[in-house]
Amino acid sequence: MRDDPPEPAAPEAVPTHCPYCALQCGMWLDQDASGTVHVRPRDLPPNRGGLCAKGRTAAELLSPAHRLTTPLVRRAPGAPLEPATWNEALARVAERIVALRRDDGPDAVAVFGGGGLTNEKAYLLGKFARTVLGTSRIDYNGRFCMSSAAAAGTRAFGLDRGLPFPLEDLEGAGAVLLVGANPAETMPPFMRHLHRQREAGGALVVVDPRRTATAEEATLHLRPRVGTDLALACGLLHLAVAEGLTDDAYIARRTTGFRQVRDAVAEFWPERVERITGVPVADQRRAVRLLAAAERAVVLTARGAEQHSKGTDTVTAFINLALALGLPGTPGSGYGCLTGQGNGQGGREHGQKADQLPGYRRLDDPAARAHVAAVWGVPEHTLPAPGPSAFELLDSLGTEGGPGGLLVLGSNPVVSAPHAGRVTDRLRALDLLVVADVVLSETARLADIVLPVAQWAEEDGTMTNLEGRVIRRHRLRPPPPGVRTDLEVLAALSRLLGHDRGFPSDPHAVFTELREASRGGPADYSGISYERIDAEHGVFWPCPSQEDAAGTPRMFTEAFAHPDGRARFVPVEDRPLAEEPDDAYPVLLTTGRSAAHYQSGAQTRRVTSLTAREPEVYAEIHPDLAARHGLTDGGPVRLVSRRGTVRAVTRVVPAAPLDTVFVPFHWGGEGRVNSLTHAALDPVSRMPEFKACAVRLEPL
Repeated sequence: MRDDPPEPAAPEAVPTHCPYCALQCGMWLDQDASGTVHVRPRDLPPNRGGLCAKGRTAAELLSPAHRLTTPLVRRAPGAPLEPATWNEALARVAERIVALRRDDGPDAVAVFGGGGLTNEKAYLLGKFARTVLGTSRIDYNGRFCMSSAAAAGTRAFGLDRGLPFPLEDLEGAGAVLLVGANPAETMPPFMRHLHRQREAGGALVVVDPRRTATAEEATLHLRPRVGTDLALACGLLHLAVAEGLTDDAYIARRTTGFRQVRDAVAEFWPERVERITGVPVADQRRAVRLLAAAERAVVLTARGAEQHSKGTDTVTAFINLALALGLPGTPGSGYGCLTGQGNGQGGREHGQKADQLPGYRRLDDPAARAHVAAVWGVPEHTLPAPGPSAFELLDSLGTEGGPGGLLVLGSNPVVSAPHAGRVTDRLRALDLLVVADVVLSETARLADIVLPVAQWAEEDGTMTNLEGRVIRRHRLRPPPPGVRTDLEVLAALSRLLGHDRGFPSDPHAVFTELREASRGGPADYSGISYERIDAEHGVFWPCPSQEDAAGTPRMFTEAFAHPDGRARFVPVEDRPLAEEPDDAYPVLLTTGRSAAHYQSGAQTRRVTSLTAREPEVYAEIHPDLAARHGLTDGGPVRLVSRRGTVRAVTRVVPAAPLDTVFVPFHWGGEGRVNSLTHAALDPVSRMPEFKACAVRLEPL
C-alpha cells in the first residue's frame, strides 16, 4: 500500500473509526443532501492515513436496503419469521426468559457476545448476564480468535495486552518476526509500519505455510508445515542458546525459569526441527541471527499460531524466544499479538468472557467479585461462578442440563464456530433463540426473535484497538426508524425483567460506570474519559489517573505484572495435531481470511464491490495435488471431512503447500468451511483447532 496523503475531510465531517478489524483505522464520515455517506481516511498513528477496501466501502451497509429495520418473530414453531413491533418482540423475549428461568434456574438462559461490540456494550452485556439473568453461561466469539495469545501472555507477563507497545515502534525495529499473519490482505494499512521498517534497513521474517502477499515482502520466509510452529519456535530458541545469542544479563535481571526451558529445547536441534517442520537449517540459523543482531527486535504472533489445540503453548514458545533475546519490556523491542476483531482487546476486558469481570479481573477472585458487586449494587454472593467456554457453551445448548435459551449479540456462530453443523443443530434445539444483529445473518435466520440494531456510524462508544489504545466512535446520524442500539435493547429487557435501574442506554453513562468497575484492575480505565480520548486521539490502558499522560503506551519497561516483577519462562512440549491426515482423509485443510471479506462475511458479502472481487468460496490447491485428484483451475471441488462437506471453486496455486489446501471461512451454506473443522480445544485457552483438520478432495 502506498503512503498516499489522506483525502481532505468535509468541514462538517465526523471523526470515527472503521467498523472492521482491530487496527481501527481513523475515518472521516459525512453525508450529502441525498443521505449518502462518504468515507475518507483520517490520519492517525495506527493507520497513517490508510484504509483498505473493506473500510472504504463500509458505509454501503448503512443503507436500509441491506439491513434489518423491524423486529421479526416466529409466532409458532416452524412458522416463518414475520415483522413485529418492538413491544411485541421484547415482551416475547422477556416472557420466555422468565419461564425458562422459573422451570430450570438461571443457567437455563445463556448469552453469546462478540469481539466487535463496543466496550460499553460488552460491559453492559456482562452485567446483564450476571445480575439480571444470574447466569454463568456467557462467552463470546473472541474465544475463537485471541484467547491462546491472551492465555500465553498472562502466564508469561502476568497480564495480556495484545501489543504492549505502540505500532510506531515497529518502524524502528531492526528485525520483526511475524508468525501466522497475513496483514497485507487482512489488515492492509498495518503494512505501512512494516514498509517504513524495511525502508530503514530492517529485516522482516515471516513464518507462514502459505506464500502469502505478506510473505512476498519478507526478507526471509519460513514455511513450516501446518501445526509445527511450536517445534520451530523451540528450534529457534535452541539455536539462540547454542550460538550464544541469548541476553544473559536480561534473563538474570528480569525473568525466572530459563533453566527449565533451556533444558526442554535441548532436544530441538536444527536437523530434527527441519525434519518436523520442513524449514531448512540454514533458514533457521538466519532467522535467529537476524533477530539477535538487531539493536531492537519484535516478535509478533497471530491466528496461524494460535488457532490450534496447542495454541497457548505455541505462543508461549515464541514468547520464550523473545524473552531469551531480551525483547519484552525493552523500549523499541518486544513481543505482541496481532488482535483480529475490531474490539477483540476491549471485548475480553470488561465482562463478556466466561471467566472475566470488568477491568480484566478474574471472576474467581474474591476481591474482584467484591469490587464489581459494590459498583453494581448487588451482594457479592449473587454473582455466578465462571461458566463454560464458547464452544462448550454452544455444544451444550438444548441438551439435558444445558441452556434452553440463548441471546446472541454481534456474532454469527452458524458460520464462525467449529464443527458448525453440530452447532447449528444445537441452536435449532433451543426453546428460545434471540439474535440482535444488523443484517439477517445465518444465525438470525434460525432465531425465534430477531432484533434490528444500529451500526457503528449510528452510535457513540469506545473501542480498544490492538495496541490497547482506547478510541472513540462518534455518531454521524441516528439509526433508521425501527432500529435501536444494543444498549437500548439491554436497557428495555432489563426493565421488563424487573431491573428498573443500572442499565442506561446512554453510552457515556455506561462508560462512566465502566471506569469505576475497572478501577484498580489490570485493565484500569478509570483515568480515561471521552474528553481525553478526543483530545489525545486515544488513551492507552492501564490509565488509573486523569493526570497520566496518554496512559501507558509501553508496558513492562520497569517490571512485569507478576508479584515479583519478573517474566516467566514456561516449558512446553510439542505434540501432533488433534487430527492428522490418513488414508481416508489424506489432505490437510487450513482456514483463514481473504482480502475482500471479514469474519463470517455476513456484512461484507452484501457489499457489491467486495463480492465482485471474491464472489464465492474457493480452495487454494497446489498443481500436483490438483492433478492427483482430477481438479482443474476454476472447476468445482468437494471437500469432505469426518464432520461435513463443502463445495468450492478450485484455485490452482503453484506456490501453495504440496499437501495442504487453504479455504477462507467467510461463507455460509454449501461454502461453509467450518462444516469441516473440528472442536479439539486447547486445554488452557479453550481455543478450537480451526487451522488444521483432515479432508479428502472430490471433483464435481
